Amino acid sequence: MIFIVVPFMIAELILSLKIIEMIGAMWSLAWIIGTIFIGITLLKNSQHAILGSLTAVSKGKLDLYNFQNASMAYMLGSILLIIPGILSDMIGVMALVYTFYLQLVAKITPEKPNFNQKGDDDVIDVEVIDEYNSSNRHA
Repeated sequence: MIFIVVPFMIAELILSLKIIEMIGAMWSLAWIIGTIFIGITLLKNSQHAILGSLTAVSKGKLDLYNFQNASMAYMLGSILLIIPGILSDMIGVMALVYTFYLQLVAKITPEKPNFNQKGDDDVIDVEVIDEYNSSNRHA
């Protein structure tokens, strides 16, 4: 684990210093505050995103594997946006793009019919007999 975290932190530091040098400290601070705000907002609304994915699963538009991927990518992307740094922001945005891609696929996929579902128990099947017309014919 340390072999992954330490190089990531070094790359994050080097990339952040290069960005500060390119755009300036004030714009870098605005970037960090903006992405933290976006990440927190996404985390606050995560229940709506997950509920939307769960609705797509119940309609047969999204399978459980893609539901799990979409939910985890959404949470990971939101958390990575909160962490200050350019590299974590880029990975977070990629995770969110993947989540929105799965949501788009779920929206354009047609619903699968559920053949195991029974009919409505409240409906009574009847035959309507028109007695008025049949009684007038005999008269």
